[in-house]
Formats: sequence, structure tokens, C-alpha cells
Amino acid sequence: MKGQLVLLRPVITERSMSQTNQGRYTFAVAPEATKHEIANAVAESFKVDVVAVNTIPVRGKQRRLGRRIGRTTDWKKAIVKVAKGQKIEKYVVEGV
Repeated sequence: MKGQLVLLRPVITERSMSQTNQGRYTFAVAPEATKHEIANAVAESFKVDVVAVNTIPVRGKQRRLGRRIGRTTDWKKAIVKVAKGQKIEKYVVEGV
């Protein structure tokens, strides 16, 4: 996979933002991406050293619109730990 196609977007939640102080950053990634591909994509995109990658498959939720019942799509979440003392500066863009 290409590096830009692996990382889809950062996951911005209260928990993921509190983990940035410990050097752990959360991304939504392509479902077929491997840990090696995710580590290489983060290292190339943000110029940091990746120490560890944990991946979690997230199941879609059941949603309802009127009488119709559907599901949101399944997706994959990756928690990337960078080397001590390094930060990802472009992780959050204010005002977006």
C-alpha cells in the first residue's frame, strides 16, 4: 500500500488526546493495512521514529433512519507510539 493511503485521519477523542502526552497517537487506517505499513507511513509522513503499533478492528454501529435500519462501516484504529522526546506537530489542526 502507498503511505498516503494507509493513514486516513487522526482520531480526535478525549482519551486519544490525553495519550499524546505519553507519545501515543491514534489514527484511523485502511482496514487491510499491516502494522509494518502503518509504522512506515507514520515515519515517512511525520519524520518520527515509531516504537510500537497496536491495531484494533472497530465494528460499525447499528443506526436507524426512520423505519430503515442500517449499519455504519467497520474500520480499523491504530495507536502508534513514537520514540521518547519526539512529537507529531501536525496531529491536530485547530479550528477544523
